[in-house]
Amino acid sequence: MRLTRSTLGRTAIIGAAAALIGAFLAPTGAHGAPIAGSGGAALLAELGDRSAGSYLDDSGALVVTVTDAASAARVRASGAVAKMVSRSGAELAAATAELARTATVPGSAWAVDPMTNQVLVSVDESVTGANLAQVKASVAALGGAARLEQVSGTFSTLASGGDAIYTTSARCSLGFNVRSGNTFYFVTAGHCTNIGATWWSNSARTQQLGTRFGTSFPGNDYGIVRYTTTGTPPGTVGGQDITSSGTPTVNQTVTRRGSTTGIHSGRVTALNATVNYAQGTVTGLIRTTVCAEPGDSGGPLYSSTRAFGLTSGGSGNCSSGGTTFFQPVVEVLNRFGVAVY
Repeated sequence: MRLTRSTLGRTAIIGAAAALIGAFLAPTGAHGAPIAGSGGAALLAELGDRSAGSYLDDSGALVVTVTDAASAARVRASGAVAKMVSRSGAELAAATAELARTATVPGSAWAVDPMTNQVLVSVDESVTGANLAQVKASVAALGGAARLEQVSGTFSTLASGGDAIYTTSARCSLGFNVRSGNTFYFVTAGHCTNIGATWWSNSARTQQLGTRFGTSFPGNDYGIVRYTTTGTPPGTVGGQDITSSGTPTVNQTVTRRGSTTGIHSGRVTALNATVNYAQGTVTGLIRTTVCAEPGDSGGPLYSSTRAFGLTSGGSGNCSSGGTTFFQPVVEVLNRFGVAVY
């Protein structure tokens, strides 16, 4: 599985950081109050296993899956659309746990698809022979609870860049500038910060940005670098301010910026995805149809002024399209007690 290292590097000092476009407006409830953010997270927590997730329909309405009439009534009372499904959240969670036990091979990935009430299992072109047979058998054993797709290219980790941040042997993209009080940091991909402790804004490594403060990969894919420069790095992406962070909703339109391919948009297709890179398994990722290429790793995923994630990896390219996974940014912000601004 290709992890796409990239950056918005020197922008941390001289300008842009990551551009956000188009605010996500949550549906409103019966009294005009927004349903608790990020795909009705509070409502989903209340429903528990009686729901198998939520998504936006083509009109932008929030659809919440449910398994019983009482839950459907609760969803409708909140202002969302209720969709009856046959498989509960617990059943799909059990299916993903079984895949983790029986189908963990490099080049495979899976996530719950709430729109079809199934677990979508993906294999890239590197999965062949006995490994492919193993994944196919695992999916078949789950019956209708899972479906298999084959994607072009390979899911892998590659270091390069564009508008980049540099360490001794790699180039990656800056994700978001963040702060804790008057101390400033930037976040990027963990498979990038695993490589080097000191980061620069130029390939000649004459303009130092900062030093690694924390890193986590595999398992997660995030890193944080503390600035050694003076002044306040801009809390923007291009000319767009970033003021908050959150979790996107399935089928929401989102945008990614990276140092190799610039700005591209697509849709969120799943949350809490698992990807089996050659370097190890990463869980809890955001899966999207946004394209990315080597050098885009670490760059930001966002919508309007809200930060969502950091580019982890994927398959395909920006000519033919592809699948790209993102580390949720909220996790790293909470881990280190920092915030976008």
